[in-house]
Amino acid sequence: MSAHTDAAQALYRSRAMEDAVRKRSGWYGRYLLVFGATQLALVPTVLLWRSPLVIAVSMTLYALVVAGLSVYAARQHAVRRSFGLRHGLVIGTWGALYAAALALGLNVWAGSAPFAVAAALGCALPPAVGAWLEARRPTT
Repeated sequence: MSAHTDAAQALYRSRAMEDAVRKRSGWYGRYLLVFGATQLALVPTVLLWRSPLVIAVSMTLYALVVAGLSVYAARQHAVRRSFGLRHGLVIGTWGALYAAALALGLNVWAGSAPFAVAAALGCALPPAVGAWLEARRPTT
C-alpha cells in the first residue's frame, strides 16, 4: 500500500473512533439524572426527619447511590473532552449547595417543609443542568 492509502485509512479509523466516543459518552447525562433524582428524595429526608435511624438510613442510601454511580462511571469506555472540568464544576456546585442546605436546614430552618423542598430542588439543579448540557452536546 502507498503512504497515501495508509494515511487515509488512519484518518478513517480516527474518525470512526471519535464517532464511537461521541455516541457512547451519553452515559454521563443518565448518571447526572440519577444523581439529581436522588437529591429530590434524600435531601428532604435528611432535613425533615432528624432521628438517628433516619439519618443513618439516608446516609447509607447516599453511599449506595454514589458507589453504584461510581461503578457505573468506571465501567464506561468513553468520556468526552473536558469531562473532568465539567464533572468537577457540577459536583463542586452541588457540594456547595448541599453544604449550605444542611447548614441552613439543620440550624436556621429546622423542620421547615418549604425549605426542605427548596433545598432539594436547589441540590438537584446542578446535576439537572449538567445533564441538560450533556444532552445538548452534538453527537457528530
